[in-house]
Amino acid sequence: MSRANGTPYAPHTDEETAAMLAAIGVEDEEALFDIPDPVAFDGDFGIEPRTEREIRDECARIFARNDDLTEFLGRGHYGHYVPSVVDHLADRAEFLTSYTQYQPEVSQGFLQALFEYQSMLVELTGLDVANCSMYDAATALGEAATLADRVRSTSGDVVLVPEQLREGKRAVLENYCDGADMTVETYPMADGTADVDALADRAGDDVVMLYAESPTVRGCLEERLAAIGDLADETGALFALGSDVVALSVLESPASVGADVVVGEAGSLGLPTSYGMGLGIFACRDDFLRQVPGRLVGASEDANGDRAYTLTLQTREQHIRKERATSNICTNQAWVALRAAIHAATLGPDGLVDLANDCVRDAEALAARIEGLSGATAPVHDRHHFREFVVHVDQPAPAVAEDLEAEGFAVHAIDDHLLQVCVTDLNAERTDGLVAAFEEVL
Repeated sequence: MSRANGTPYAPHTDEETAAMLAAIGVEDEEALFDIPDPVAFDGDFGIEPRTEREIRDECARIFARNDDLTEFLGRGHYGHYVPSVVDHLADRAEFLTSYTQYQPEVSQGFLQALFEYQSMLVELTGLDVANCSMYDAATALGEAATLADRVRSTSGDVVLVPEQLREGKRAVLENYCDGADMTVETYPMADGTADVDALADRAGDDVVMLYAESPTVRGCLEERLAAIGDLADETGALFALGSDVVALSVLESPASVGADVVVGEAGSLGLPTSYGMGLGIFACRDDFLRQVPGRLVGASEDANGDRAYTLTLQTREQHIRKERATSNICTNQAWVALRAAIHAATLGPDGLVDLANDCVRDAEALAARIEGLSGATAPVHDRHHFREFVVHVDQPAPAVAEDLEAEGFAVHAIDDHLLQVCVTDLNAERTDGLVAAFEEVL
């Protein structure tokens, strides 16, 4: 077939194009688009040609205008040192240019890597099934809610979440629930973790899913997950646990506390902090195998009896089942999942545990140093913390955060007198400077 304009993506001849335009009553293809004149392309980009070196120099000048800040930010976005081997392997052409691995005969390497990623999540969560990634933690939580709506053993339509929940995550969840005629309600927190007694009073037959987090949005480790799991079991609600792929290496297994589904972020492995780009995890019990959103990679045998990998159970996706699909998730984060798997494999089990232990020790040590400063109390919550903690300052928190920024450090102001500080291996060597800056601005 001939190709108009020399492109394989518009394979129609001039005669075929003219016939289609005539059938719908327009003279040319531009009539199909309503493009405002100020942004319409007039045939000239107005960009002077420059050499590669000139462009690099210009980009360097632009980047030099960025503030030179050391970030002690967290609240769902975490950065750890990414070994160079992650870039070297993930940037191989067969990985970097791959789309969805629909053709197993040409995708065995990538499929095996994703199978390993799923296997790592199964090991970390103790659950039976993990998919090969979601967009981020927020969409994973939304998918858990709609899964609960499909498999619920109660007549309820309420999703219970902690009152302290990251705003963007809550908004995405509400968007998912609105389309499924569910409502989102909150339960109280006590000193940074769930108020289990108040939750027990609220739990009932109207609850379809109960969601808890460990670590919480304020970095606290939830100490009564088993009790929350028992409440969900008693009321027939699905128990969804939000966690972090690094934290899971040292925390109690979600399966052991009764979690039906585990969601969260894995982007802290394999990705720099991006404040937008993420990698959602989704693992669940075998009972929900045919309800899992996204894609699963399965291990099988080829015609010669050799081990082979393929995408499996795709019938739950919208491109096949349409209105009967369990999810409209389509393009997922397979390449990002690959990066997380490479990073985790590079660390190994012992290295991952060491990294997680540092997240506990470094947060505890930094909080103790800030606690020793006049005008500050840290941590606010009398809990064990992972990576981050809340600081109470006597002065207005937004003003303190602004002054710290002037000193070269970025922290979150989360209330009138509350700041949140996150420490990882990427900024741990700058804690002396942060403490000195706190002392200066307080």
